[in-house]
Amino acid sequence: MDTRVKRTQRDYTMAFKLAVVAQVEKGELTYRQAQARYGIQGRSTVLMWLRKHGRLSWGVAASSAAMPIDKTPTPLTPEQQIKALQVQLKQAQQKAQLFEAVIDVLKKDYGVRVVKKPSGKSSSKTSSKG
Repeated sequence: MDTRVKRTQRDYTMAFKLAVVAQVEKGELTYRQAQARYGIQGRSTVLMWLRKHGRLSWGVAASSAAMPIDKTPTPLTPEQQIKALQVQLKQAQQKAQLFEAVIDVLKKDYGVRVVKKPSGKSSSKTSSKG
């Protein structure tokens, strides 16, 4: 016979719940692994803790109803902004080098003359139809 004592939500301390939620949200455990490791009864107990105490959106409602709640992204610190801009600049420089290399190959190997279009808003005014 199975002589397990049935536990309720009140049997777990808040610190324990928060620790389990933190482990699941960090990706250290899945909610099912947490249930097995800590002997948490009930199929949805950990999911309920995640919904109640977690920082992420969980469940079916997460994809549609829960997402619009926080549309504003957290502002980046100046250091994070600088780092992101440095990455963008490096990518832009690499793209520019690639395009220049392609233009050089077209000129040297294929004899194609590449003319750059004028940039800016005035280029749309110069082209006329008909």
